[in-house]
Amino acid sequence: MYITSPLFERTALNATPLGATPTSIESLTLGLEQQGFAVIPDGLPADVALALAVYMARVDGEHFHAAGIGRWTDQQRNSRIRRDLIHWMDDRNPLLLPWRDWTEALRKHLNRQLFLGLFSFESHLAHYRPGDFYRAHVDAFRGEANRVVSLVCYLNEDWIDGDGGELILYTDRGAVTVQPIHRTVAAFLSEEIPHEVKPAQRDRFSVTGWFRLNSTSMGRVDPPH
Repeated sequence: MYITSPLFERTALNATPLGATPTSIESLTLGLEQQGFAVIPDGLPADVALALAVYMARVDGEHFHAAGIGRWTDQQRNSRIRRDLIHWMDDRNPLLLPWRDWTEALRKHLNRQLFLGLFSFESHLAHYRPGDFYRAHVDAFRGEANRVVSLVCYLNEDWIDGDGGELILYTDRGAVTVQPIHRTVAAFLSEEIPHEVKPAQRDRFSVTGWFRLNSTSMGRVDPPH
């Protein structure tokens, strides 16, 4: 049974006037336009972070599995490249309504401002245990026209220097280090920005998602939902 609670209602502090665009969405869009990436401390709205935390608390450990590399039949697991555990989220779950609303607002704003033609969004929870990492990689290969914008949101309370697990973005402006601090949001162009996750020293949780184009072709629906 899923709970409903006043905790999920937008308070006056978090509310956005009707028709207005949340500041975090505007900041993410501007960063992507100007430099191909954006990092926004406290960029994840408090109500969305709470909804994700409640959802995560209800996901049993057995529903996480070792992450693979690649897509479709080419996917494989390689612990020398990545060691995190993931859980693909079902956005039909009512607990994820605030997350779904926020990412949909971001998708529409990116399309309106940057003309990206983003069609859908997919996301998963990621759990990095002590010692887990992800070597440098990109989220999409040039010309495949699937993932366009990557989004990472952090759910780690009381994260401090020395806890590891930093996201490193390798940009034209040099390496950018993102601490996985609660409610920090990073967005970047999936084809353009190589990145890695340094080894975590404690359990580290995040939500990673991708805004995608519709690359459906004969015999294959992509995205699949």
